[in-house]
Amino acid sequence: MIQSEILFLKQEEVIEAGLLDMKQILDACTKTYELLGQGEIINHPKTSTRIPDPVNWTSFFNSMPCYIGGDIKVGGIKWACESKKNAETPGIPYGIDIEILSDPDTVLPFAIMDATLITAMRTSAVAGLFAKYTAPKNCKVATLVGAGVIGRTALMAVNETVPTLETVYLCDLDLKKAEDLAAEFKGKVNFEIIPATDSKACAEKSTLVITQTTSRTPFVTKDWVKKGMTFINMAGFEMELDVLRESNQLFVDYWTQIITNSGKAVTKLYNAGEIKKDDVVELADLVLGKHPGRKTDDEILYCSSMGLGALDAMIAYAMYKNAKEKGLGTVLKQWDKPLWE
Repeated sequence: MIQSEILFLKQEEVIEAGLLDMKQILDACTKTYELLGQGEIINHPKTSTRIPDPVNWTSFFNSMPCYIGGDIKVGGIKWACESKKNAETPGIPYGIDIEILSDPDTVLPFAIMDATLITAMRTSAVAGLFAKYTAPKNCKVATLVGAGVIGRTALMAVNETVPTLETVYLCDLDLKKAEDLAAEFKGKVNFEIIPATDSKACAEKSTLVITQTTSRTPFVTKDWVKKGMTFINMAGFEMELDVLRESNQLFVDYWTQIITNSGKAVTKLYNAGEIKKDDVVELADLVLGKHPGRKTDDEILYCSSMGLGALDAMIAYAMYKNAKEKGLGTVLKQWDKPLWE
């Protein structure tokens, strides 16, 4: 009889399996975009249930299903949830995610794991990949806006993908938060981290700006823009549309999904008829070498990400294999013998 065994990995076990190794996460994300660009991945746009309504939400549940083909062949879904109440509640993360992996032939689930930190790692890995292909060739100074969880993993990502960096301004309205994070990473990255609160002033000294905040209104304006800059917009409401209008090239992680989110700046321009699909380059084309990314030193480039369920599934599958090798996790059974098979 086919077994219904499921390996359950709690967060600590996912970490022990190698989740905090950014090089490994970047490899998994690169592989995801390669397969996506080759047509080997089915990744439906995420669906969101926002409570009490789409505009005035206090919590939400996102469903992110996918199928990864090629030499992977695994089905996956991430249940991604956030609550504003959690931001004010000690001992509980703002976002809480779970990943389920299934065999595409039998559709039996074979792994369930905490995916909260998978989200944090892959979000910044995507920013790192964007920076790899779009940052100026000898980028020495960057500004990261937001010293939260994604700010932490963004430091890890650019440390791997932008080796020329010498200085990173880490900006947050809460200066102590930025100072604490800078202290945590001292000696662990190849650049100096300077905590700050004035993100615009820091951006004026930088050629790479990455925003990873929970802001509900744009704060990056047209007067931030100068020749040779790359802007990487990881959230939805951080940059005014004029930043995009001033840009020479626009890049997104996955066009089919990003245009389903009306809050994204790229989507707003698309819905207004100012851009069309052919005006935007997808990250898969950069990874596969179909597009060069930055073409000249003077170009102004804009990148936007929404996150793919396939990224989470790919990373989760890598962690599952590592966990099996290390003997981690708890084996569960969906049934002993299924009724009414």
